[in-house]
Amino acid sequence: MIVHFDPASEEGIASVVRSAAAERVTLAVVGGGTRAGLGNPVRADRTLSTRRLSGIGTYDPAEMTMSALAGTPLAEVEAALRAKGQMLSFEPMDHRPISGTAGEPTIGGVFAANASGPRRYVAGAARDSLLGVRFVNGRGELIKAGGRVMKNVTGLDLVKLMAGSYGTLGILTEVTFKVLPLPPAAATVIVSGLNDAEAAAVMAEAMAQPVEVSGAAHLPESVRGRFLDGNLPDGAATALRLEGLAASVAVRTEKLGEKLTRFGRVSQLGEAETMALWAEIRDVKPYADGSRRPLWRVSVAPSAGHQLIAALRLQTGVDAFYDWQGGLVWLRMEADPEAELLRRYIGAVGGGHATLLRAEEEARGRIPAFEPQPPAVAQLSERVRAKFDPSGILNPGRVAPLTRK
Repeated sequence: MIVHFDPASEEGIASVVRSAAAERVTLAVVGGGTRAGLGNPVRADRTLSTRRLSGIGTYDPAEMTMSALAGTPLAEVEAALRAKGQMLSFEPMDHRPISGTAGEPTIGGVFAANASGPRRYVAGAARDSLLGVRFVNGRGELIKAGGRVMKNVTGLDLVKLMAGSYGTLGILTEVTFKVLPLPPAAATVIVSGLNDAEAAAVMAEAMAQPVEVSGAAHLPESVRGRFLDGNLPDGAATALRLEGLAASVAVRTEKLGEKLTRFGRVSQLGEAETMALWAEIRDVKPYADGSRRPLWRVSVAPSAGHQLIAALRLQTGVDAFYDWQGGLVWLRMEADPEAELLRRYIGAVGGGHATLLRAEEEARGRIPAFEPQPPAVAQLSERVRAKFDPSGILNPGRVAPLTRK
């Protein structure tokens, strides 16, 4: 049986890590466990959870900053922000529906996975909101970014490095981040009946308008009926979100709708439907089906997403929809993950990266979840990891197979 550590303090976490490093015992690091399936499978001797390290420390609405312990439930953070009319601008997705996991997402897990939603392409990713961190490295040392500088990593931006490191560089214990005002109103313009290429052109046209679009997604007919309980207008839906003061949203929505009538049928969603739709886009509702069918998160140039899917459809069975103006493709394979084919075609359309979020265990064991790095970059990444975690005890293999002794 795997031993589970559940310390309630930074020093408790540091003590566990020091002991593990001395004994060369590997640790699977988890928060709420809702993103445990992301990345490559971790084979660890013991599990260390940060869930008891919980609580909002300082929150200054006037300065729009908050500090919270890493195990603080995301729901608690968002509730505190909503009470003051503020929000996390990067709109973190909830991985539970597509992963089939349970538990409560934590704020530390959000930043460890750099979890970012539909607003990411205009407001930045989770790492762009992160201002400071405290963490325990693989030696069991407590580090504060901007304060103590780790030996041999001078010059590295520790805050940015920790975001998206999936617990392989250190165990986050506290995060400080900026927040933004919650938009008082929102609406969505829907252009119906466009194919993928036409939708890419419409999204580009909308983003070029002075109307401040904060979300741009295309939902082909194959997935359209799985949003809003099938209540979107008939035909593939190209969705464009606008947020802000009510009067401003009304004017901008009308202006954008008039501009896009030449492309197809235009309709509007009110605030309640807008909130529901973009939450479903964020959490990839069409593919939250309880299956283990391979699911990829693909990032390419906005103009290349539809080209990639068109090419793949000539070779294999796929289903897909688009976020981030077409630059983020949520892609479900109907059978095999087809990793080699997918990554080859990504290169052919100008480059990007594909992350395998879900598959059968056998496939996850043989396919790198993250885009393989060029040798020089992989060597640099490995050297950085070695500075933080010289014994390789933290989430071994999650980001890349360990090569050091």
